[in-house]
Amino acid sequence: MAERTVYISTDIITLGQLLKLANVIATGGQAKAFLAAHDVRVNGERETRRGRKLHPGDVVTVDDRIQLRVDRRDGDRTGDA
Repeated sequence: MAERTVYISTDIITLGQLLKLANVIATGGQAKAFLAAHDVRVNGERETRRGRKLHPGDVVTVDDRIQLRVDRRDGDRTGDA
């Protein structure tokens, strides 16, 4: 499984924004269809809401192939570390 840390500069990010920031989807508009077509889990629980709020420490898994760990880094908006 590919594991990445996605750094955010705010206290929260939505699931749709995270998927876009991590380059899992190309546009935010793709989030709803992507979530319906793939097994996306937040902290081990299935999630279908693109507006689900994520916080530093949350872990998002996509189809048991990609694992995205949310972390906070002030002033840095990069998708990978």
